[in-house]
Amino acid sequence: MSGNGKREKMLPYGRQWLDESDIEAVLQVLKSDFITQGPAIRTFEQKVADYAGARYGVAFSNGTAALHGACFAAGIGRGDEVITTPLTFLASSNCVLYQGGTPVFADIDPDTYNIDPRQIEQKLTSRTKAIIPVDFSGQPAEMDRIQEIARLHDLIVIEDAAHSIGAEYQGRKVGTWADMTMFSFHPVKHVTTGEGGMIVTDNETFYRKLLQFRNHGITRDPQELTRNEGPWYYEMQSLGYNYRMTDIQAALGISQMNKLDVFIERRRRIVSIYNHELSGIPGLELPLQLSETKSSWHLYVVRFLPEYFEGSRLDIFEQLRNLNIGVNVHYLPVYLQPYYQNLGYEVGICPHAEAYYRTAITLPVFPEMSDKDVFDVISAVKDIPSRKI
Repeated sequence: MSGNGKREKMLPYGRQWLDESDIEAVLQVLKSDFITQGPAIRTFEQKVADYAGARYGVAFSNGTAALHGACFAAGIGRGDEVITTPLTFLASSNCVLYQGGTPVFADIDPDTYNIDPRQIEQKLTSRTKAIIPVDFSGQPAEMDRIQEIARLHDLIVIEDAAHSIGAEYQGRKVGTWADMTMFSFHPVKHVTTGEGGMIVTDNETFYRKLLQFRNHGITRDPQELTRNEGPWYYEMQSLGYNYRMTDIQAALGISQMNKLDVFIERRRRIVSIYNHELSGIPGLELPLQLSETKSSWHLYVVRFLPEYFEGSRLDIFEQLRNLNIGVNVHYLPVYLQPYYQNLGYEVGICPHAEAYYRTAITLPVFPEMSDKDVFDVISAVKDIPSRKI
């Protein structure tokens, strides 16, 4: 850092880590007969499913497409309600809208920032069809309680695990709890395929629906055809989409998966340093990890309580950005977005999520960060002017 504490180059809040093995894996596919709809897709699907402890994996062009596919497989349609959290990226509820359903937002637990199972119970109606919990920042939601609610009311659980591949809840990996679990492979996530997503599931019926949905609703399986006119013959049996992943992406994903545990270990090490160095600062709330969870730490979110710091959250954000610390904010509660406001969602329906949003800032955490990078962030946070309380 320079004399004024400013880094020479912006440190992003998240970034992919690619090496020569990743490049070579992609080159091998580019030199092969298949760059899409080839064997690398199935290899990648099986690798992710095996890692997560699931029977099946279905790769999609991105995580949003995967969530859309899960809603289709779950049979969500017009008149159905799906309960989810407002503290997430838009895809977690948009996927319900795509199917004609209605997202219902349940407030977060103010300690974990994940959806509160007690709030889920309060939002249940006769029209509730499914629950979409989100593992915010990489910490799994309370899946045992959520699954208990689902069983009592005959609901489907679609876990949005875009942040949490490799995380554990009560000793079981994410991917073994829900009816369907979505992983994302965007460049800021734990492993990347450029863009990409996947649903893992143990349910064969969901699996077959997902395969059709990502490919225009088409099947070539002789056991599913209504008739068979020859080896060329296929049928469109439902209205699907072109949500296919390419073999180029899958090859990168296979290579990245070989390093996933190393990436997660480094994320946890960075978080350990943050927790040690930033604890005890008045008015700075660090993220809480419950004893039954083992987060994979996609995000590290701290809260600056306004009564302890000079200036607003925006002032703090800009101060850190001016030092080339690439902080971010995750997320504006979904129902506060203009589109959702126009649908009739009201301000104040999830007060804990709104209170969180007003004070939260995401600090950088990604595997390629050096210890120097980590301590640059720590130094910048410690230099934020505080009130004398």
